[in-house]
Parts: sequence; C-alpha cells; structure tokens
Amino acid sequence: MPTLAITNFNVVCATLGGFITLFGLVSYLFKERLFLSEALISLLAGVTFSPHAANFIKPLDYAEGSQSNLASITLYFSRLVLGVQLVLAGVQLPSKYLLREWKSLALLLGPGMTVMWLSSSLLIWALVPNFSFLSALAVGACVTPTDPVLSNSIVKGKFADKNIPKDLQKIIIAESGANDGLGYPFLFFALYLIKYTGDGGAGQSGGVGTAMGLWFGETWGYTILLSVVYGAAVGWIAKELLHWAEDRKFVDRESFLVFAITLALFIVGTCGMIGSDDVLACFIAGNVFTIDDWFRLATLDDSLQPTIDMLLNLAVFMWFGAVCPWATFLHNDVIPLYRLVILGVVVLLFRRLPVVYAMHWKISQIEEKHQALFVGFFGPIGVSAVFYLYISLEFLGEITVDGVVREDAAKLQVVMTVVVWFLAICSIVVHGLSVPLGKLGYHLPRTISSAIESRDLDQPEPFRISEHVQQSEDQILRHRRRLPKEPRAPDASPPRPVFRIGGTLIRPGHDGHPDAAEPQSDVVPMDDRPHRRNSAAGSTPKIPSAHHSG
Repeated sequence: MPTLAITNFNVVCATLGGFITLFGLVSYLFKERLFLSEALISLLAGVTFSPHAANFIKPLDYAEGSQSNLASITLYFSRLVLGVQLVLAGVQLPSKYLLREWKSLALLLGPGMTVMWLSSSLLIWALVPNFSFLSALAVGACVTPTDPVLSNSIVKGKFADKNIPKDLQKIIIAESGANDGLGYPFLFFALYLIKYTGDGGAGQSGGVGTAMGLWFGETWGYTILLSVVYGAAVGWIAKELLHWAEDRKFVDRESFLVFAITLALFIVGTCGMIGSDDVLACFIAGNVFTIDDWFRLATLDDSLQPTIDMLLNLAVFMWFGAVCPWATFLHNDVIPLYRLVILGVVVLLFRRLPVVYAMHWKISQIEEKHQALFVGFFGPIGVSAVFYLYISLEFLGEITVDGVVREDAAKLQVVMTVVVWFLAICSIVVHGLSVPLGKLGYHLPRTISSAIESRDLDQPEPFRISEHVQQSEDQILRHRRRLPKEPRAPDASPPRPVFRIGGTLIRPGHDGHPDAAEPQSDVVPMDDRPHRRNSAAGSTPKIPSAHHSG
C-alpha cells in the first residue's frame, strides 16, 4: 500500500528544487528591477526552512547529530563554492590581466589587506570584553578577504553595466579572487602565536621561534607559493590539452563549456590532498587557463557557467541560513548583543573604506572620489569568512592539554563563531540592500516633488465643441501673426478652421503632406504585386476602405 516517505533526502530535494523554481519565476524582477542579491534572498529562504522556522532543512540530522561533522560539511561546501567561483573569476579576466595590473593589485593586496586586517582586529579587540589583541588578530583575519560570491552581485547585471565602469568591475573581481587565498598568512600568523605562546604555551613545545618558523615555512612556502605554482601549472597544462583536443575535433561543445568547472573540482580535490591553498590555486589556474583569451572569448556568450554559478550561490546561502547559530547572537558569554550591533556597523564602515579612499589616487582604475567610496564600501564578508572560520575552529580544536581543548583556544572558538557569523550576516544583508536602498533614496525625493507639483496643476476641462472651435481659430491667428507678411491675392479669402472628425488611414509623410506617405496597409514585395498602370500616367492610388483596415 502506498505510504508517504518523508525522508530527509526527499524533503531536501523538494525544498531546494521548489525554492529555486519559484525564485526563477521572479528572478529578473528581484535582481534586475529591485536590485536584490540572490545571496540575501536565499539566506532568508534558508532561515525560513531551517529548524528555527519551518524545520524542513535539518542540518544537524544530516551530520548525524555531531557538531564536528556539521562543521566539516560547512567547510567542504564553502571550499567547493569558492573553488568554482574563483576559477570562473579568473576566466572572466582578460588576457594577462594580473601581469598588466600588478601595481594596482599589489596596493590592494599588500597595504590594503594589511590595514583591513589591523583595523578589523582593533575594532574587535575594543568591543569584545576581556579579549586579547592576539586573539582579535585571528578573528580579524577571517573577515579581511572580500568575498568573490557577494562581489558578483555588484559587478554583474544591469546595475553594474549601467553604473560601474568595466575597468572598475575587473579590478574588483581580481582583488576579491586573489585576496581570498591570501587570507592564510594573516590567519596563521595569529594562530601559530596563540598555539605556541598563548596560556604560557601550555601543552606545546616551542615558542615564538617555532611559531614564526612554521609561519614562514608552512604558510608562505608550502601553502601560498606551492599553490601559486601548482595552479599555474595545472591551468597551463589544461589550456594546452584543450587546444590540442579542439584542434583535432576530439571534444564536443558540452564538454568544452564545462571544462573550467571540472578543472575547479580537480584543483580543489588535489590541493586538499596535499594540504595546500586550493582557493588561491583555483584563481591562479583560471587566469593562466585563459592567458591567451581563447577560452574566455569562446564562452563569452555561453550561459552554462553563470547557471552553475547561480545554483551554487543559491544552495550555499540557503545552507548558511539554516546552519547559522542565530541563537548565540542573543545568548552567549563573550559579547552582548548591543556590542555586536555596534561592531557590525563600525566594521562595515571602517574595515576597508578609509584605506581604499586613501590609496585611490594611486589605483588607475579608480578615477573619481565617489568610485573610491563605492569600492571601499563594497568589500563584502561572506563565504570566504565562513571558510576561514571553520579552518580556524579545526586548528584550535587541536590545541589541547591532557586531551581537552586549552582554555584560551576554547574561548577563541566561541568568540570567532559568534563574531564571524554575525559580521557575515550583517554584510550579506547590508550589501544586499545597499543598491535598492540607494536607488530608492535617489528616486524618492524626485517622486514626491513631482507629485506635489502635479497636484497644483489644473485638471483638464470637459471637451466642448464651441470652445474647441474658438481655441482653434485663436491659435491659427496667433500663428499667422508670427509669420512674415506675404502678398495675398485680392480675391483670396481668409483661412477657415478645419474640423477633424475621426481618424485617417493615411499618415503624413516626412514633409507633412498626406501624399508623401505610403498607405499603412499590407506591404507586398515589388515583384509580387499585380500589374498596375504607371502612376505618372495620371492614375490615382486607391485608398483602402475603412472596412478593410479594420
């Protein structure tokens, strides 16, 4: 006998598929008319379907009731989305873009990221009670990179095409792609020092020297430099292999289009195996893969990559809405809610905007002050912050004393979870609403002013034949007075008003005479028309009757 099989798999498929289907029906309205980002919409959908509301999506059940498994799922999901996004971001950039624009990128990735890291850390240190500056450096490192997923919402679409110059779009894509992978040095500088010097270095052998040795050797050497070399090598080999296969007609169109996405999956998997920086490797591979612009131009009008991009974005932000620890924002032992709100405001205002505004005159793509304000404000915190959060939680969980996580590391885990998640949610909401609110603030005063002015105008009078006739005569006489005097025949009579009843089937031509216009009837090609007399012989064109036109 048929029974309902309300399993987790069936519910997740129905919920995710139903939401994306319904969103697709109004996606143009939301994204291109209301300028709402798909990240914000899917985040709200995730909250709605989460255990906090409808309880359709149950993340803890999928993780078999283990918070550790849930953290691993979120980490791997974030890695997957970042890897695909960054390969596609690298593919979008023109040929040799990183080499040609290295000066601007060096400013944004060097002094820019350093100041963003320090300013975020100082604000966190100031607002989180009883918190060390070294621990604040670790939290600040998580929110330092700008998110490539959320950046796409302001560099793609109708709003970007109309308001953001192409050069500015490209530098935003390049910066958000590169600084995601470069968050490792900032994060592990603090984490290694916490591990070997925090709480007197309890449970660990070594000190500052060991921490700095690991930072230079493992973080810079093995994680950063190896990922750059590996990403460049894989991107170059992939480009040559695809050229070889395409020249010999070995690859079909579908496999050609999906090549960049499968390349991202390969790099994420292999870099994960060797423990290097898969995020940075994906971005470098995407740039090298299109260093000759061949693949980028060949797929410029293709919609497969943006479609995969959209599906991943909707899915990951729905997941974030479901797994976000909303209750900890209200109930935690590390920071009260009012301080969290203040922290969210000041981080979004002062984390990035001052340093970008100060350096904008040295960045060729930022030509105006308002562009500097725009680039400084739109440095979103999103998937990359959550990714680094769970990297940190995994690392801190290994700092133990007698099999138990050390006290300072345990406190840092709680603070990082609350602060990073809250800042990510603030950024998704604020940056997702900034464009529509900005458009509303621009148009609303004009709309109100126009409404007030139109209210003062006289309403049109009812139509009356006599008044219409008199008005027409006056208008004709006034127009005649303005014309130069011309001699008139003695027997000529003054012009009489012409009254028009109904419409006409012949529209006036360019010279204003009806004869200059063609009849607005069905057009028949010259060779297919029936034989007629020459109009020069005195024949008169036949006007279609009103019954025919109707």
